[in-house]
Amino acid sequence: METYEKLVRLVREVEEDVKKAAGGNKAAGTRVRKVMQEVRATAQELRAAILAVRDAGDAPTPPKPKA
Repeated sequence: METYEKLVRLVREVEEDVKKAAGGNKAAGTRVRKVMQEVRATAQELRAAILAVRDAGDAPTPPKPKA
C-alpha cells in the first residue's frame, strides 16, 4: 500500500505544474515530464507487487496424504 500512496502523492504534487504547462510554461512542462517518469516507475513497482500477491495466492496446495 506504501507504493500506492507514493503514486497518489506524486500525481497530487505535479497538479499545479500540469496546469502551468497547459498554459505554455515550458519549465513546468519539463517538471511534469520528470515527475511522469517517476509515476511510471512507481506504477510499475505497484503492478509487480500486486502480481506477487496474486501469484502467492495461486500456489497449488499439495494433496493430503491418504491414511
